[in-house]
Amino acid sequence: MRSPTPPSPERSAEVRRRFAEEARCERPDLSALCLLLGAEADGTLDEAGIDAAQIALDDLAGQVPFRPGGPRSWAVAMRELLGERGGFRGSAADYQRLESSLLHQVLRRRRGLPILLSVVWMEVARRAGAPVYGVALPGHFVVGFGPEGDQVLADPFDGGRVLTGADAELLVAGATGAPLQPSMLTPADPLEVVSRILNNIRAWAAARPERSDVALWAVELSLLLPSHPARLRHERAQLLVQRGDFLRGARELEEYAQVVEPVDEGAAERLRGQARSARAMLN
Repeated sequence: MRSPTPPSPERSAEVRRRFAEEARCERPDLSALCLLLGAEADGTLDEAGIDAAQIALDDLAGQVPFRPGGPRSWAVAMRELLGERGGFRGSAADYQRLESSLLHQVLRRRRGLPILLSVVWMEVARRAGAPVYGVALPGHFVVGFGPEGDQVLADPFDGGRVLTGADAELLVAGATGAPLQPSMLTPADPLEVVSRILNNIRAWAAARPERSDVALWAVELSLLLPSHPARLRHERAQLLVQRGDFLRGARELEEYAQVVEPVDEGAAERLRGQARSARAMLN
């Protein structure tokens, strides 16, 4: 299947303005950020489509038949609704598709990466009144219900399987070879979730050099988040050069060199060398 086509420059500018504004709110809205990200990826996602996706989340929340008591009851109720009745789950093939990182497409296809399926779970459960949050285990995103000490984890990628402590340990050991640490179970805030989604998209694009367009917008959205690694500026400059925008890429390499020079003069000089090489490509 072909990847989504990008929006017009005017639409993209508006989407990015709203994305930056939402990211800087006191309480950023996760579903809004994910849908704006989707609108940057997919030019067919207009305002009506964004509204329809929000309504779909509301409708799913309205199908929760009762307000369960404890965390396990919530996890089981959400598994029955989304995993069993709704068919939300993932497979290895979903890692090969950009659509698996776009919330509106995940709602339509009921397939996606662990983190996007977890976003669906979080947004539906939150609307239904659940004490829910994302848990960014190394290499695999899951959802948690309830407070520390009474926490229950579920894996939306596996249809919502409720995890035992041993299950969580196996997931972490499989991803890192290291034991599960209590700090790994800390709830992820919305901006952390969005940043991780964008990292996944950048990784998808990095494996497909012909999709440097996707890599570029993913980096540029990451740079709109209030907190981001400075190295993303270098990555953006390199992508601009790769895409033939030699002058702008060279300027950004030089600007980044000024940032790193106080701490690493050698790195700054290498960056300036990259800038000179980029300008030479114009000849």
